[in-house]
Amino acid sequence: MIRSMTGFGRCEISDGNRKFTVEIKSVNHRYLDLNIKLPRKFNLFENDIRNLIREYMERGKADVFISYEDHTEENFSLRYHEEIAAEYLGYLRSMAERFGIENDVRVSTLSRYPEVFVMEEQGADEKELWPPLERAVRGACEQFVASRTKEGDHLRQDLLEKLDEMYACVGFIEERSPQVLAEYRSRLEEKVRDLLENRQLEEGRIAAEVVLFADKICVDEETVRLRSHIKSTKEALAAGGSIGRKLDFLAQEMNREANTILSKTNDLEISDTGINLKTNIEKVREQIQNIE
Repeated sequence: MIRSMTGFGRCEISDGNRKFTVEIKSVNHRYLDLNIKLPRKFNLFENDIRNLIREYMERGKADVFISYEDHTEENFSLRYHEEIAAEYLGYLRSMAERFGIENDVRVSTLSRYPEVFVMEEQGADEKELWPPLERAVRGACEQFVASRTKEGDHLRQDLLEKLDEMYACVGFIEERSPQVLAEYRSRLEEKVRDLLENRQLEEGRIAAEVVLFADKICVDEETVRLRSHIKSTKEALAAGGSIGRKLDFLAQEMNREANTILSKTNDLEISDTGINLKTNIEKVREQIQNIE
């Protein structure tokens, strides 16, 4: 089982008059990069949330959104700041004395001054809030993993089809290479006959020239390594797990072998097949970037 690095998960947990909502979405990234946005009262849980999410993902850039609604009546309390009221009153008395005016401030007036009375949110109870929050985070993570797994299945099937096409390209190159050598020998003999007219051909010199040409265009090592890399990629896809980095390395090696084949050949059919091979390799590399 392989996982895509693109995924989405959402979970909502209602606990009495409180509601916890967690959403996770991710895209591909070389490493694990978590960006968590949560209410200020949940800041004390951030490390726990990070550690929990790490249980479900190893790579990817993930944005985590956590919202909280509390409809309990005890959520807020009224607080009286006596020191602030006294400071207001002191300044008002000073103003009355300084300007010779009546100090007509009443309690009802003073109570409306900023910060004298304020509504304060009750502090978070860690033991009470963490269990439902944890359930919401885990629920979102489970949906998130399920979506990544589903996308991973599509990626795996697509990759296997492209790998089969690459096998076919390698097979054609292996089949065509001896024909290219035979055609070269035939053209060489014909050209030498035209030059020598009726004189006898020097088979030894022709054979030596063919050997030099064969050595120059030989791609046996490259095709053998390509088959090995394709096989290793298929085996990794079958084994599953966090294989993105391994597959990326294999794709780079396959691209290197394809480039070598194209640089050696002077045959149009092999060149066309090599280009198709490189095209599939590039498609594979693009898809691999999305695998965890």
